[in-house]
Amino acid sequence: MTLHKKFEEITIKTEPIFKGKIISLQVDHVRLPNGETATREIVKHPGAVAVIPLLGDKMIVVEQYRKPLEKSQVEIPAGKLDAGEEPLKAALRELEEETGFRTENIKLVSSFYTSPGFADEIIHLYIAENLVKGEANPDEDEFLECEAITLEQAQQYIREGRISDAKTIMAVYAWQLYLLTGQI
Repeated sequence: MTLHKKFEEITIKTEPIFKGKIISLQVDHVRLPNGETATREIVKHPGAVAVIPLLGDKMIVVEQYRKPLEKSQVEIPAGKLDAGEEPLKAALRELEEETGFRTENIKLVSSFYTSPGFADEIIHLYIAENLVKGEANPDEDEFLECEAITLEQAQQYIREGRISDAKTIMAVYAWQLYLLTGQI
């Protein structure tokens, strides 16, 4: 028996609870490996992209208000995938929409699940270099400000809590590794 099958939970029934513009919530009734049953509350998400945009020795970040946290946050450019959209195209789109920068030099760093205990959201993290300035065009409900920061500033923002989301913290550490080794 393979490890992933050893702990598999079989869905008996799914109850849709909420369907919103970005996420939906469902409760799955499952049979556990020991034969017992349990419920799992699951947030379904279309997936997202995030970009580490490097401009010389600085990284472009955006600051915006995050209602769930009731405060502004400094983050790397990011956004959800549109239906059927390829992650690379979405990363290029989000980079330009939020920062005004474009590039042809972009590569995947990693894809990771944000909170697999209750959500299926996956983020595809890219690094972008050789940026060319264009025109920012944020979504109509996005209010943000761009800034180019050094690694030292990014680390200070983490200490201050201005950067506190997992994708941006991961981006800062990936950037640091890239500066130290030349590899990501």
